[in-house]
Amino acid sequence: MLFRRSLRASAAALALLLPFAAACGGSAKAESSTDVSSVTLRVGDTGWKVGEAVLKYAHLDDTPYKVKWNLFQGGDLQLQAMRAGALDLASSSEIPPIFSAADGKPNFKVVAVQRGTTLNQEVIVPKGSKVTDIAGLKGKKVGYVQNTTAHYFLYELLKRAGLTWSDIDAKPLLPNDGLAALNGGSIDAFASYGTSIITAHQQGATTIGSGADILSGNFLWSARDSVLKSPAQKAAAADLIARITKAYAYVRDGHEDGFAKVTAEATHQPLAQAKSDLLAAQKQRPTQARTVGDDTIASQQKVADAFTELGALKEHLDVKTFWTTALNADLEKAL
Repeated sequence: MLFRRSLRASAAALALLLPFAAACGGSAKAESSTDVSSVTLRVGDTGWKVGEAVLKYAHLDDTPYKVKWNLFQGGDLQLQAMRAGALDLASSSEIPPIFSAADGKPNFKVVAVQRGTTLNQEVIVPKGSKVTDIAGLKGKKVGYVQNTTAHYFLYELLKRAGLTWSDIDAKPLLPNDGLAALNGGSIDAFASYGTSIITAHQQGATTIGSGADILSGNFLWSARDSVLKSPAQKAAAADLIARITKAYAYVRDGHEDGFAKVTAEATHQPLAQAKSDLLAAQKQRPTQARTVGDDTIASQQKVADAFTELGALKEHLDVKTFWTTALNADLEKAL
């Protein structure tokens, strides 16, 4: 199944003219004065290179620009890399951009939202633990991935259980380090996400709290300011974000088995479990991009205010200062 490149006539955006459903066997002419052939987008991903994998699986990886995928343990590390000039596009939850912009000098803007699953966002305890719920964490050593969804949903779960942050001995840890600490007995519980949670369950860990209904499901695409100043890079960014949405639509259109196999190989899960997780994730919230709106900004503001209340932010942060609708028109065309 081949996808041919097609460009709309636009000095600012690259878009796929054919609807995804007609991609098989379709054709279109390239029509744009924007030359993206010299563009290389440095793009971040967390856990495993799922973005790269889903594009390849859906035969949408033949982009007219180059993409260099970079793997990180968390979205917070992606934003740090962006601040250092090492990434052009970062994908994260709502939380990392808050802390990356907290100094008032961000070199990026949130340009799009990718709606996605909030499953596998959990507080877990090791096999044999006597702790059975969040209330049981009082006085315990609890690891968490700082400045990420795990930080946020752990805080909210503690509040719901009538506890405060100071009621636990909180230990900031990266996903892999936290998993090792949990198995080694140096922490009593761990709040994390993604592949670390999958691996923990394989090792006998159990869930005592979930962020599935706490988190918004808004995952953010952030772009360096320099990307938005370059018509070619901006065009490539809009196209890439749209391609990922189309790739997931392809997966949902009867191609789950094949992508479950890809996932199982990457995450070292049994195939049946990988398929079950994939189906559950896409049923809960199909992965798809949308443009920036007042509601998406308000959602992140709510999270930022919670971190101010927690004391993780020293003062109120107005998140709309690092959002932009500059990619909206281009992305709408591409989608």
